[in-house]
Amino acid sequence: MKLAVIGGGSTYTSELVDGLGRMRDVLPVDELVLVDPAAERLELVAGLGRRILQRLDHPASLVTSTSLAPALDGVDAVLVQLRVGGQAARLQDETWPLECGCVGQETTGAGGLAKALRTVPVVLDLAEQVAAAAPQAWIVDFTNPVGIVTRALLQAGHRAVGLCNVAIGFQRRFAAMLDVSPDLVALDHVGLNHLTWERAARVDGVDRLPEILDRHVDELAADIELPAELMTTLGVVPSYYLRYFYAHDEVVRELMDAEPRAAAVAAIEQRLLAMYADPTLDEKPDLLMQRGGAYYSEAAVQLTAALLGRDAGPSVQVVNVGNDGTLPFLPDDAVVEVPAVVDRAGVRPAPIDPLAPLYAGLVAAVTSYEHLALDAALHGGRQRVFEALLAHPLVGQIDLAEQLTDRLVAHNHDHLAWA
Repeated sequence: MKLAVIGGGSTYTSELVDGLGRMRDVLPVDELVLVDPAAERLELVAGLGRRILQRLDHPASLVTSTSLAPALDGVDAVLVQLRVGGQAARLQDETWPLECGCVGQETTGAGGLAKALRTVPVVLDLAEQVAAAAPQAWIVDFTNPVGIVTRALLQAGHRAVGLCNVAIGFQRRFAAMLDVSPDLVALDHVGLNHLTWERAARVDGVDRLPEILDRHVDELAADIELPAELMTTLGVVPSYYLRYFYAHDEVVRELMDAEPRAAAVAAIEQRLLAMYADPTLDEKPDLLMQRGGAYYSEAAVQLTAALLGRDAGPSVQVVNVGNDGTLPFLPDDAVVEVPAVVDRAGVRPAPIDPLAPLYAGLVAAVTSYEHLALDAALHGGRQRVFEALLAHPLVGQIDLAEQLTDRLVAHNHDHLAWA
């Protein structure tokens, strides 16, 4: 089996390689190709990856390429984890929206739109190369904003599915709280990428979420930085990203007084790359947990194994997939983040209970924004950018949308072919 990782020079990659090494019985990879134009960085990451595989006595070969074409010969799955513009572009996404009193964040709000505009054309170009060279291969997208990027891939007809680590993070956290194996915890995880709620955590068919909230609500509240009373009243656990909607003004004040996350991540990455250069290092450093992406490897391995038919049968996993009637108030071609049945035949959303109006309204509004955001990413134009921002629940005002549009275009001029 051959896997290719686009953006293989990311410091995330050692997490992925570690997972592939530990879970070889689940996904027996023979060849792993890391693709990245940053040759020096790529070799540092690959060097650590080879040492991890050697320590785990894994026979896979790990090779590198600065271009995509050599990686596609005989490839079975392509994992996409790129960042167009690097941390420098992320730093801009997190700062210029604050000038307008709006959240500066790389996956939602105006910053998230900027990232979508930079990313969608690049990913679609890569996907066309994959389809031409390896039409049977699956594309697994971990690139943010996952919902918009996955929607672009599916609308273009690609064999693609989106992946995020939020659900597996909650599964692991809930399992520890219940003192059970993570694979026994089935989440009722519903919404859009980075806009989800955990409505149930079932073990052997019994919902244990009320017990979790009764015993651990303060711990969860500290993790997601939302009031414990909100969870106990609603009986759900929102993802951390709901904080940008439920506590927008508070978050803006905090961001204005704090170092941008992009700056902190860039510093962490430099420390990680220096560690990766150590020829004696043969395991992922603990520092990588501060970089983010916890449990990415487990989620990616489980999903890829199911897609390629390496499991005993179909499995249910939380992914980003075409709506296709799952949430009936959304268009069928919207992309939702829900449990889905995954096997060699593809990805099919599992049946879920209806979404209450308290959540459905926000999901519908953000879906409308994502539709407009994708239109802007595909076709360009200032007016399309303005309309997407005007539709976003975190903007929604004419003056704000005008100001943010001007800043977005100015800061992303080099990445927008139409600007």
